[in-house]
Amino acid sequence: MSAAAGAADDSPRRTLAFAALLLGAAAIAFAPIFVRLSDTAPGASAFWRVALAAPPLWLWQRLPQRAENAAGFPWMALFIAGLCFAGDLGAWHTALLYTSVANSTLEANLAPIFVTLGAWLLFRQRVSRLFLAALALTATGAVLLVGPNFTLGGHALLGDALGVLTALFYAGYMLAISSASVRATTATIMAVSTSVAAIALFPYALATADVFMPQSAHGWLILAGLALIPHVAGQSLIAYGFAHLPASFSSVSLLLQPVLAAIYAWVILDESVSPAQLLGGAVVMAGIYLAKRASWRA
Repeated sequence: MSAAAGAADDSPRRTLAFAALLLGAAAIAFAPIFVRLSDTAPGASAFWRVALAAPPLWLWQRLPQRAENAAGFPWMALFIAGLCFAGDLGAWHTALLYTSVANSTLEANLAPIFVTLGAWLLFRQRVSRLFLAALALTATGAVLLVGPNFTLGGHALLGDALGVLTALFYAGYMLAISSASVRATTATIMAVSTSVAAIALFPYALATADVFMPQSAHGWLILAGLALIPHVAGQSLIAYGFAHLPASFSSVSLLLQPVLAAIYAWVILDESVSPAQLLGGAVVMAGIYLAKRASWRA
């Protein structure tokens, strides 16, 4: 078969993968909306998100897939991934109490910056001048984004700090998942890391949540939506897209997520965004884009 014929045969799969990637970003962007609509406390909604997602993920894991080497199974990497994801959800769900959906989602998307820094510190991967310039640009955007909350202080500023902490935890999660992906399937990685996150979040939710159980059938439906749409559907669609498209293209496409989250919050929650925050968000996204380009070249 010629190269041209092979490319033609692969075109429908790439189109499907691109559609999956965009749908995944759109699904994950609903997460802050579900958290805001939940009638449980932030720690509790974080726990229920992963606890309700675990059973369908384990059912997926039981389907026939590529063989895994039990002797070399990445237990430690998946354990760390689960703990980092628990920290990510705990910090982010609490951040949504104090700052806007747009701010918290954009701040969580600082994770690629921390991933590159982590890869440099842990694995001695080279960092280019372009990445350093992107880091400065992103920091400038973050100042514009958080600036209005400096004047408010208190809870608003705490919410933005928790948004940045979310990005740190998610960076640790991505580094751990990257290490585990060589020796485990996507279904296994998601099932195990989600279960570890649920176990880690359970005592935190019990200790901090003034409302742990949903108060109505509607409350359970909100939590089921949080588990199934952003976590099971969104994460799975993104995993499929990453498997069939270049990582550079996939990563940039996911910048759609914070844009959609802000639009959802505006339409559903009537949450406004100031001109300074719009500018800060645009600068942050530009910085993340440049940082990813720099990491691809390194």
